[in-house]
Amino acid sequence: MKKIALFLLATVIFAGAGFAQTQKTATAVWPEMKAFHELMSSTFHPAEEGNFAPLKEKAPQLYRAAKVWFASEIPSTFKATETKATLEKLMIQCHDIWYQIDKKATDDKLKQMITEAHDTFHKIVGECKK
Repeated sequence: MKKIALFLLATVIFAGAGFAQTQKTATAVWPEMKAFHELMSSTFHPAEEGNFAPLKEKAPQLYRAAKVWFASEIPSTFKATETKATLEKLMIQCHDIWYQIDKKATDDKLKQMITEAHDTFHKIVGECKK
C-alpha cells in the first residue's frame, strides 16, 4: 500500500512540475517586446488624450526600443518572417515620429503617426503569433 501511495505522490509531483513548466513557457515574455510596450503605453495613451509631451520627450527612446526589439531573437511562438517585417515597419514608424517631432509637426500629425505605430504593435502581438 505504501508503494502505491508513493507512486501516486511521485506521479502527482512530476505531473505538477511539467504543468508548471508549460505554464512558465506559455507566459514567458519577450523582454524587448515588454520594454517597447512600456514606452508605447507611456506615449500613446497620453497622446490619445491630447497630451503630447510624453511622446515628444520619449520619441528617441521609443525608436531605440523598437530598434533593439527588431534586432532581438524572435521567439518560436511567433511567425518569424511576418514578425520581422512588421517589426521593421514599426521601427521605421518610430524613427519617423522622432523625425517629425524634430521638424515641429502638428499634434494632429503626431497623433496619426503614433496611432499607426500603436496599430502595428498590436499586429505583432496578435496576428504575428503562431
